[in-house]
Amino acid sequence: MTTPPSMDQIIAAVRRLEGVLVLQPRAGDGTPELAWGDAFFYYAPDGQVPTAVQPYGTVVTKNYPDDVSCDLDRPDRWRVNVHVGRDRLRALVGDRRPERAVVPDVFLPHPLYSELGWVCVVNPGERTGRRVVELLREAHDAARRRSERRRSLGAPVRPADPPR
Repeated sequence: MTTPPSMDQIIAAVRRLEGVLVLQPRAGDGTPELAWGDAFFYYAPDGQVPTAVQPYGTVVTKNYPDDVSCDLDRPDRWRVNVHVGRDRLRALVGDRRPERAVVPDVFLPHPLYSELGWVCVVNPGERTGRRVVELLREAHDAARRRSERRRSLGAPVRPADPPR
């Protein structure tokens, strides 16, 4: 039996990926208070948030105004969100629809972004923790390939405003 990964361990695993940019908004850094304590993962080997690109993964520690179904305002609850694509999403969650995600350590369609191929897990544990880290690595690799494809097509690469 292995110990479930903590939020900090998952973020540390992502930080070890080549070319990653992990944004962790904090008080006093100019980011909106709502984002403080969360983490946003980008492929950005230059250390700048890529233009017009969403993160490929996030860790959220609280409810957002339009996203309250996971009860993240309860103590010690957090959620990992990963862009896995629609096919992988179906493989992970089957026909389940986004729902009130009160059960931890279960792959579920993201309550807002499942149609875009996002999966989520509240408090990854023994059942999902290792797989969550694998999916974040795969999402990182996919983001790297998209970035390289954009560069090869001559797409401009400019820093974007931090996520809000």
